[in-house]
Amino acid sequence: MKLAIIEDDPMLRENLKMLLGGEPGITVTGAYPSAEEALRGIKKTPPEVVLCDLGLPGMSGIEFIKALKKSMPAIEFMAHTVFDDRENVFSAIKAGASGYLLKGSSPRELIEALNELYKGGSPMSPKIARRVIHEFQDDNISEQFILSQREKAIIKCVEHGMTYKEIAVELSISAHTVHSHIKRIYEKLHAKDRGEALNNARKTGVL
Repeated sequence: MKLAIIEDDPMLRENLKMLLGGEPGITVTGAYPSAEEALRGIKKTPPEVVLCDLGLPGMSGIEFIKALKKSMPAIEFMAHTVFDDRENVFSAIKAGASGYLLKGSSPRELIEALNELYKGGSPMSPKIARRVIHEFQDDNISEQFILSQREKAIIKCVEHGMTYKEIAVELSISAHTVHSHIKRIYEKLHAKDRGEALNNARKTGVL
């Protein structure tokens, strides 16, 4: 397994490099302190698996995963982070992470999780796996992960009382595009009008 590590904490980055580099079957192709440096290095020495912190300086880990997954879809990504909140978990998965491991896991848990990811699995810390399961068991599952980033921005503008033309100027898009987005937002939020859309958006956590 060719592995790249992205971690801004220098001590943790070095410890991970030593631990994982010393494991049979794992070759560390690079250990980077930021997403920007990782993007440059990975183009020169592509890995098969990336272990990525989410709380990085500059470009976030989620933005990095999304960008690299788009240009190098064969790479498998493991989020390695202290963040266990719903927004980060689902954003990382949506961006392209197939594994999600919380920091503080034992070295053996980390190595086993990376090997499982490499073999096609989707390893997650038990706490994260339970959160994902509960999300899909909830009858009132939040729609916020169905709305695109653009749609979220538009519904927030609607909440502030902005007109289609004002939204178009604010987001540098045409009024026609705003209208098309709002139509889709209403469909996704199961709303017939503005008031119902805003009410459903608040109930489901979009606003």
